[in-house]
Amino acid sequence: MFDSTAFSVTAIQPGAAVPVAAGRSLALRHRRPARAVGIGLVVLVLAATAGCSGSAPSPTGTLTTAPTTTLPTTALPTTALPTPTLAHGPVGFSATGSMVHGHLGHTATLLTDGRVLIAGGVDESGENAAYAELFDPASGTFSATGSMTHIRIDHTATLLTDGRVLIAGGRSFTGATTSDYSPVPEVRWLASAEFYDPATGRFSATGSMTEARYGQTATLLRDGRVLIAGGYGAAGSVASAELYDPATGTFSPTGSMATGRHDHTATLLSDGRVLIAGGLALPGSTASAELYDPATGKFSLTGSMTSAPLFDTATLLQDGRVLIAGGSDGSADLASAELYDPKTGKFSPTGSMTTARHSHTATLLLKGRVLITGGFDNQSAELLYDSAELYDPATGTFSSAGSMTHGRGGHTATLLSDGRVLIAGGLDVNGAGAGAGLNSAELYQP
Repeated sequence: MFDSTAFSVTAIQPGAAVPVAAGRSLALRHRRPARAVGIGLVVLVLAATAGCSGSAPSPTGTLTTAPTTTLPTTALPTTALPTPTLAHGPVGFSATGSMVHGHLGHTATLLTDGRVLIAGGVDESGENAAYAELFDPASGTFSATGSMTHIRIDHTATLLTDGRVLIAGGRSFTGATTSDYSPVPEVRWLASAEFYDPATGRFSATGSMTEARYGQTATLLRDGRVLIAGGYGAAGSVASAELYDPATGTFSPTGSMATGRHDHTATLLSDGRVLIAGGLALPGSTASAELYDPATGKFSLTGSMTSAPLFDTATLLQDGRVLIAGGSDGSADLASAELYDPKTGKFSPTGSMTTARHSHTATLLLKGRVLITGGFDNQSAELLYDSAELYDPATGTFSSAGSMTHGRGGHTATLLSDGRVLIAGGLDVNGAGAGAGLNSAELYQP
């Protein structure tokens, strides 16, 4: 359960940013926003500096541009998702059915039949949960499904080529106290993994990771394996990476990153490589980026970002570039955005967002624009935003996309088969417990 002293809230003002924990700054060594596929939430850092003294690991080797070797241009071996058909209706946000439970620090995964699996996180009482539920776009309702085999938050969820969903790592809390500042739950890092089978509606255990971690990334590769990279573990920021093979149900080590990092981003590029960027590499955030090549099983450095964000977003655009937006550099929240070009291996600035934010979401829409929703701002009494904006790659600019029905951070945003976006959960500032999960959901119609 989250420390009840971590939040001090005031009344929500409809249509405006929502104050959360007034007077608290982003002290990353004391708390961290928990992320979901993504994304994060404002909570007390749990042993963020335990066992991590001195400087952050420095990248080794010579900084070079991206390797020119490309992988075969075969299509991703994923089970076919429903053919996208744009839904028609008024542009903007509208409420949909509420979730069975509140969820914060959860995952949301589009299944092959068009439903969305919501799994884990923190519930409406501020308790860690193993709950899972399904959203049906046809009815606009949520229904309970089988629970996970482990309670977990800050885990990853990846749709496998056979339609199952791999759930890996994360953390849970024991309820012990480990801080001189205030009683906080003791973190338990998880190495366990499981998968969800939509055909049976049940979770079952699979092989465990080689290293316990949370705040890692999980990326489906072209050959159907899953790359697990970085995260935070008992010894601090993790540089190791591993591969999950669905055929054997086992994890195995692969090359390590140059820099240990967590709450970073990982993006599958058009050529099959994976871009790892930013994140927290204690004692601070990092601007470094690197590429993983599945053909060699190794990471190599690429150009550095123009800023050093964590809790930002990374979105693969239709032209193959990657949009990095917002985040926090540890002292200030960022409105800036930049683009990574795999052809040159370099980052370059693009237009800035209309609002500085971190722990928001970014979703590529069917027509190529990117929807940004919600997030936090720690510079003005820690605001929780209901605002949204759109990035247009053709002009390199952001513009307002209206407001959500709730201010949200630590939520998820999932592109549905009909082009709408499901926004679910996040921090409930009026919840029964500190750090409670919001049970409301809404839909964005482009």
